[in-house]
Amino acid sequence: MQRQKKIIIKRLIESVSMASYKLTVLLLLSFIFLFLSGHVLSDIDEEDVLFKGINSYRASQNLTTLNNNENAECLADEIADQLKNNPCTNDTGSATVPGTEPQFADYPNILAKCHLSVSDTRDGLIMPACVPFLESSPSLVLTNFTKSQYSLSLNDFKFTGMGIGKEDDWIVVVLTTNSPQGSFSTATKVDSNGFIFAIGFFHYVFVFILSFCFFLC
Repeated sequence: MQRQKKIIIKRLIESVSMASYKLTVLLLLSFIFLFLSGHVLSDIDEEDVLFKGINSYRASQNLTTLNNNENAECLADEIADQLKNNPCTNDTGSATVPGTEPQFADYPNILAKCHLSVSDTRDGLIMPACVPFLESSPSLVLTNFTKSQYSLSLNDFKFTGMGIGKEDDWIVVVLTTNSPQGSFSTATKVDSNGFIFAIGFFHYVFVFILSFCFFLC
C-alpha cells in the first residue's frame, strides 16, 4: 500500500513537471510568434499602405496601376537612407521648390548599389517626402504624394512601375517607365511585399503547429 502511494505521488510529480515544461515552451513559442508578427508588420506596413494608396488614387483617375519594381525599390531605400538625418521643414520633401531638390555627389555609386546606371533611369522620377511620425500617419503620407506637386507625375500615364523605401521620417517613391531609359533594367520581381508576407505567414503556421504538438505530447 505504501509502495502504491509512492508510485502515485511520483507520477503526479512527473505530470506536474511535464505540464510546467509544456507551459514554459508554449509561452516561449507565443513570445516568438508575437516578435515575428511585430517584425514583419513593421517591415511592410508604411510602404505597403502607400503602395496600395497610390494605386487606388491612379485607379480613381482611370489610370493603370503601377507594378512593383525591385530596382526602383532598392534606389528608394538608398535615397531615404541618404535623407534620414535631414529634418522635416516647410520646404523639404513634397514641398521642395522645383530646381532646389537635394543633390547627391555620389549618385552614380548609389545607382551602382542597385545595379543601375544613369542611362536606364533617366526617364524615371524620384519623389521624397518627409512626414514626422509617418508610421502613425498613413493618410498624411499618401496626401504628400496625391495632393502635392507629385500628383502631376502620379497622373502621368507614361509611368508603369514604382518602388518605395523609407528611413525614419523620410519615405521615397521612385517611378519607372517601360522605356529603355526608365525601365530600371533588371527589375523583374514578383511583389516583394507579398514575399515578406509569405515569410511571415509561414512563421505563424510553424509556431502554431509546434505549439499544438507540444501541447498534445
